Amino acid sequence: MAVLEREGNAFDAAVAAGFVLQVVEPHFNGPGGDVSIVAHRAGTEDAVAVCGQGPMPMAATPERFAELGLDQIPGSGLLPACVPGAMGAWLRLLAEFGTKRLAEVLAPAIGYAESGFPVLPEMARAIETMSPLFNTEWPSSAQVYLPHGAAPPAGSRFSNPMLAETYRRLLGEAEAASADREEQLGAAHRAFYEGFAAEAIDKFVSAGPVLDATGRRNPGLLTGQDLAGWRPEVDRALHQPYRGVDVFKPGPWSQGPVFAQQLALLEGFPLGDMAPYGAEHLHTVVECAKLAFADREAWYGDPAFTDVPMDVLLSAEYNERRRSLVTGSANHEFRPGAVGGRVPRVPERPPQQEIPAADAEWLRQLGNGLPTVVELSNTRNDTCSVTVADRYGNMVAAVPSGGWLKSSPVIPGLGFSLGTRGQTMHLAGGHPNSLEPGKRPRTTLSPTVVLREGNPVLAFGTPGGDQQDQYTLEFFLAVIDFGLDLQAAVEAPTFRTGQVPSSFVPHEFHPGFLSLESGCSQEVFDELRRRGHVAEPGPEFSMGKVCAVGTDLHNELLLAAASPRGRQPYAVCR
Repeated sequence: MAVLEREGNAFDAAVAAGFVLQVVEPHFNGPGGDVSIVAHRAGTEDAVAVCGQGPMPMAATPERFAELGLDQIPGSGLLPACVPGAMGAWLRLLAEFGTKRLAEVLAPAIGYAESGFPVLPEMARAIETMSPLFNTEWPSSAQVYLPHGAAPPAGSRFSNPMLAETYRRLLGEAEAASADREEQLGAAHRAFYEGFAAEAIDKFVSAGPVLDATGRRNPGLLTGQDLAGWRPEVDRALHQPYRGVDVFKPGPWSQGPVFAQQLALLEGFPLGDMAPYGAEHLHTVVECAKLAFADREAWYGDPAFTDVPMDVLLSAEYNERRRSLVTGSANHEFRPGAVGGRVPRVPERPPQQEIPAADAEWLRQLGNGLPTVVELSNTRNDTCSVTVADRYGNMVAAVPSGGWLKSSPVIPGLGFSLGTRGQTMHLAGGHPNSLEPGKRPRTTLSPTVVLREGNPVLAFGTPGGDQQDQYTLEFFLAVIDFGLDLQAAVEAPTFRTGQVPSSFVPHEFHPGFLSLESGCSQEVFDELRRRGHVAEPGPEFSMGKVCAVGTDLHNELLLAAASPRGRQPYAVCR
């Protein structure tokens, strides 16, 4: 908000917030992670997607993993590390769409990293749980996250001076290169991907093996040359019309198109005539989600390496055929569709390594590729989300993640960890998301922008891993089909199907399972179970954290809403 009040636009503000999140939510994201961004510039009639998902190292091959005795990519350590995409994507968004200088948007992040911020409860739990690993195996992480030798308690003041120095050095090299704003941003990119940051990453990864989720010490594959050869892409966002609005998503290098596929299926159902959050509504949305996510598993991958048939997957003919599979009963089969005579293929994941119960809790946590401290709950609140709309008509949604403190050791001298998105890829060949050198792993990060007749209507995103395009879909339908205002829509009961194979180790899959936040009546649960769903109640306000902005063009108002879930989202309007 401070950036907007200093005449910055939505893109300037989003970049400033993105850098601050790297500091204050290191349990969810960092400069070594990734980000997916969808942006609408005032005066245009569409949106663009900025790909901040870095590729796998050129040395990453199935044969290399076989030499290490591995039949799948682990969820943590150095082996699943990709080229860090977040920094490059934020810099490109600022260069092409923003107006502010790097110094102005980096200042808040530097301030929090140097002067400190209050530790969030989940960050405190993550550090406390992982502290034995940091002390014994990941000393560079201990240096950052265990000040005075102990985990910081929730609410205490915490700083990361090493990260602050990284930002300052980035800014110093940018300003030394030129007085021109755009040239400074280009110099900052080079400093990170070809200069001091890339050198520090290369030196650390090549220094030797580190303990990872396998319980063994394995080497890394990422090199400085991998970083030097990467640039973030900006493409026209994927477009899907729905009941008078135009929805824009990132492409099939993400799971974003699954949101569009669900809309293509749901367009054939009279959702607006159904009782909101009644059994018919919930059943219809869930059964369509199962079909769309099955296609995600079979067909999505880096379009630079594989032919993803999105024109067919979003076509009226294909979705009419798929829609006919939805009946009054829950289906527990995994049913991807055939496209143009091509047979869908989903390689089986090998069984996850069993960790003896007597082993340390941190090893169990390391074996799960999600950033959160895994507990016996339905909570899926990992990752971050930033959405901004401004007075000029610009609108942007971004979902940053990766490079969290649990993913891999802190890079000495830089103050951040590398992202581990490589864990989402298959080692078996022949699949759109199979491992290949230089290929982007399919990411779960999935922001959304919605326009009506070229005018901005909504921008939203949420944490939640694979569930992002379930949680945000439910918000979107609440607004478009049921007419709820933004805040009522983010507070409405949320639900998710377990019939979505997890992208993250240990790749859980629970056919038929349906979790609903408390708030649904017993009659609804009874009817869903009668239809064959394994329906279970979840805690109130436990799923997702939808963050949304919108416009009310008739009254010339900007709107914002933030979910009460997680006790840390914020919505601000001026």
